Amino acid sequence: MHSYLETDRLILRRFAESDADDLFHLHNDPEVMRYLNGGKPTPREVILERTVPRFVSGGFFAAQERRSGEFLGWFHLRPAEGGPEEEPELGYRLHKAAWGRGYATEGSLALIDKAFAELGARRVFAQTMAVNVGSRRVMEKCGLRFVRPFRLDWPEPIEGSEHGEVEYELLRADWEAARRR
Repeated sequence: MHSYLETDRLILRRFAESDADDLFHLHNDPEVMRYLNGGKPTPREVILERTVPRFVSGGFFAAQERRSGEFLGWFHLRPAEGGPEEEPELGYRLHKAAWGRGYATEGSLALIDKAFAELGARRVFAQTMAVNVGSRRVMEKCGLRFVRPFRLDWPEPIEGSEHGEVEYELLRADWEAARRR
């Protein structure tokens, strides 16, 4: 996978160890983490010892605003743990200041195109909490369709987890048909 991807307003690049502070701030914003861990703080050691090495190892992209170089958050495109290579999962996490400005859709569309055009994906999917309307809207704008509701076993349930999770997908044939239009 190339080390970076550019869109009209974004640069998506590989993570480096020097991104630890940016990740720490992003992962410690209670509103950003609301649908992930209930907004609990993430200790710096966890970011340094677990998050950064995982992000540097691949499949995660730091998102920077193209004009200013400002760190906006991240995207990932990688197979789910134990899942098939040709079915990467799409994910994103952006700073509040970047919400509602189309960045999640822009970055996601670029990665979806990469998945099908370069990586030979058969299917791209994304999951979120059923109550996470903003994230679901991004998935729909990117052409992903609702597939199923499901339940996760939350060790410590968070607000909204009682409504379950949802999965969306885009199949190669649907992506190809949309490109022909």
